[in-house]
Amino acid sequence: MDTPKVGIPERLAARMSMPEQHAYLRGKLSRRRVLASAFAAAGTAGGTGLLAGSSSSAYGQGASPARTAAAPAAPVEVDGRMVAPFGRHLAFGADPRTQMRISWQVPFAVKSPYVRIGSKPWELSRKIGAEVRDLHTPALSKKLPAVEQYYLHAALDGLAPGTTYYYGVGHDGFDPASPERMATLGTFTTAPARPETFVFTAFGDQGVSYHALANDQVILGQNPAFHLHAGDICYADTTGHGKESDTYDARVWDTFLAQTESVAKSVPWMVTTGNHDMEAWYSPNGYGGQSARWSLPDNGFDPRNAPGVYSFRYGNVGVVALDANDVSYEIPANRGHSDGKQTAWLDRRLGELRADEDVDFIVVFFHHCVYSTSTHASDGGVRDAWLGLFTQHQVDLVINGHNHVYERTDAVKGGEVGRPVPVGASTDPTRDGIVYVTAGGAGKDLYGFGPGVRDSYEGNVHDHDHVATFHWTTSRAAHPDTVEWSRVRYTGFSFLAVEVTAGAHPKLAVSALAESGERVDHFDVVRGTR
Repeated sequence: MDTPKVGIPERLAARMSMPEQHAYLRGKLSRRRVLASAFAAAGTAGGTGLLAGSSSSAYGQGASPARTAAAPAAPVEVDGRMVAPFGRHLAFGADPRTQMRISWQVPFAVKSPYVRIGSKPWELSRKIGAEVRDLHTPALSKKLPAVEQYYLHAALDGLAPGTTYYYGVGHDGFDPASPERMATLGTFTTAPARPETFVFTAFGDQGVSYHALANDQVILGQNPAFHLHAGDICYADTTGHGKESDTYDARVWDTFLAQTESVAKSVPWMVTTGNHDMEAWYSPNGYGGQSARWSLPDNGFDPRNAPGVYSFRYGNVGVVALDANDVSYEIPANRGHSDGKQTAWLDRRLGELRADEDVDFIVVFFHHCVYSTSTHASDGGVRDAWLGLFTQHQVDLVINGHNHVYERTDAVKGGEVGRPVPVGASTDPTRDGIVYVTAGGAGKDLYGFGPGVRDSYEGNVHDHDHVATFHWTTSRAAHPDTVEWSRVRYTGFSFLAVEVTAGAHPKLAVSALAESGERVDHFDVVRGTR
């Protein structure tokens, strides 16, 4: 018997948010299940089972009812000696001095997963059990069968600040401390007890490609303390509308995590959510998959329903991650999902960081652009919700993705140029305004700039007095703009590297590096002085 298709009429779907679509489809499925149960009972009475049941896993909750025709298959158990962990990725807990989260993946269900940790590779005496988060994705087409994925997470607390640890991940049958497995060990270093000079890196829109892999290796050469990924992480959802009709292949995550492991196994990989990370098959707001794959600081307003909202302090820098899907005018699937709570939390958190005497700089990162002139241009929803707070609390640097280019503004104050910041210049956020960086050249196909607008970067400066662009409005209209703040533009694969200096003269030395390692931009952020 064929399973009847359940969907949303196209005209109705266009007016519905992701949670509204989810509720609609669940209601449809509930009515279908009543009929299915009746038919199943009749079939059983006649000696023939006609219909299979339907369910979803804890983290795949809401694998879209329109696509779910059968329960997840029972976990396949294999000999643990034959299963090697992969896709290791680290993240800080709320306090990077004493907390680290280790996550990884296995291709099959395993028994008793754990992490071993110690101060030397031959002394991994501490053993911490891991949490299993299984993720079920239903068959989405004849070419995309159902997928079972197993993500493992261990929380390490009570660590010593400024200390390098060795660790190994394992399970019954696979002991990373055994001599034949020691090549699988990784390391990480906790944040120092007191501020010191360090480097962090950042980009958005990576995906899986040769260029993504090349960028990773150049990042590793910077020896960063942590990396910020400003959304659109792997592009398993290639459409990016946050709709149940998006094209999606969950298996791309396996490839992405394997690609990223060379860096993320030793460098905390701090992510937030972009529009391609709204995976409508998991939970009402599409973030169930993110919650399964990542363990991030649990100090946002709602970590389960918005895993990409959190903050941490490393040395003299406060870092804030935001979910711009909540306020976007351009892509409204999740607009308003926090009911204003994220913005209220942001106001409180920025106030707390600015009042902290140990914090010299505040860096905020999220996906959609505040100021950009490339394909997606600027999102008026982000500006309306957060721009006033960035100004009020004197944020020092804002990092976005979304546009697959590198673009950097002058210091922007009140929507206008507060101070020109050419390549190699210095700026003071307390007087000049804030510099906004679009670092979306991590690995996906590149975008460009408008007709007649030339790239302008270190060694190849072509300044434009005015650039024609637009910003998105509440009605999803593209409102035309002519702007003066577009200072640096580079159509190439690249990332951001920021050297942070502490002490009597703190500074952010910001550089943009191409995948070749060549520098294409640099400027300094110094507060309260010229």
